[in-house]
Amino acid sequence: MTSTPIRLGIVGLGAMGQGLFTAALPHPDFVVSRAADLDPAMIARLAAEHLGIVFSTEPKDVIGADGVDAVYIATPPGTHAALVVPALQAGQAVFCEKPLSVSAADAEAMLSAAKASGRAAAVNFSLSDRQSTRYVEAAIADGRVGEVLAVEIRLAFPVWPREFQAAATWVGERAQGGFVREVFSHFAYLTDRLVGPLELVHGVLDHRGPGSETAAYGLMRAGDIPVQLTGVVGAQPTTYEWVLRGSRQSYRLSNWRDLFVAEGNGWQPVDLTGEPGSETTRLSLFARAIRGEQTPDLADFASAYRVQQVVEAFHSA
Repeated sequence: MTSTPIRLGIVGLGAMGQGLFTAALPHPDFVVSRAADLDPAMIARLAAEHLGIVFSTEPKDVIGADGVDAVYIATPPGTHAALVVPALQAGQAVFCEKPLSVSAADAEAMLSAAKASGRAAAVNFSLSDRQSTRYVEAAIADGRVGEVLAVEIRLAFPVWPREFQAAATWVGERAQGGFVREVFSHFAYLTDRLVGPLELVHGVLDHRGPGSETAAYGLMRAGDIPVQLTGVVGAQPTTYEWVLRGSRQSYRLSNWRDLFVAEGNGWQPVDLTGEPGSETTRLSLFARAIRGEQTPDLADFASAYRVQQVVEAFHSA
């Protein structure tokens, strides 16, 4: 028996919002009923292309609106609380872009609203449902890794913001942007999930101008396990790398989904099978959460808040 599709509203149609909008259109669990963005030209274009969807330049036409069961929030992080809290209070489930917020007070208000509403509330960390994440999680659980000894995170960007985010000027500003919030947060989530909550021991952000950080380096710990971050803007090649060092096996995740294992000398690729994880699969998990199922591969607000705390600690260090 097929469940009734969930009526989805979207607020924010930038790079991330349009990506999820595209994934949601054919998704069997959802029907996109409303969408909003501040750009009137974009709204006019999309309205002409998708006649069955109500488009608006006003978020209020989605948040709390009739005909919307769940909302996806893809706006700058400083605006999340002002959208998430009233959506939850109106009885809508919420799927929010990361980072959860840049303000502890805002994040706490979002956590409280989610608890009070009883609705599904999740955050779109792209590593939450990756096959590589589940594989390493199993390797830790069944003892293949042995003792977890350390984690290393290495990031490099020829330019920041990256080309696909260039139109979102806030991504390159200090108040809400920077690669520590936008990219490191994904790997902080992964470390929190697989190793444990992070605490910043020493962190530094370097700036060469008025914009967001151009370098970051820090030492954290997950319990007694050291976690290191190095990141730089202006360097080649683009690098996304997360390494888990174990007494029996070590794992390296490169470019979001390429997984390697070392047992002895040298890295060998891990042959992963099945769905690698995507906006489509995370939408499926969100639908399951809305329908009351357990979804451990979907990040909740509590884990996103722990990530926010360590991310913002870099900015206040």
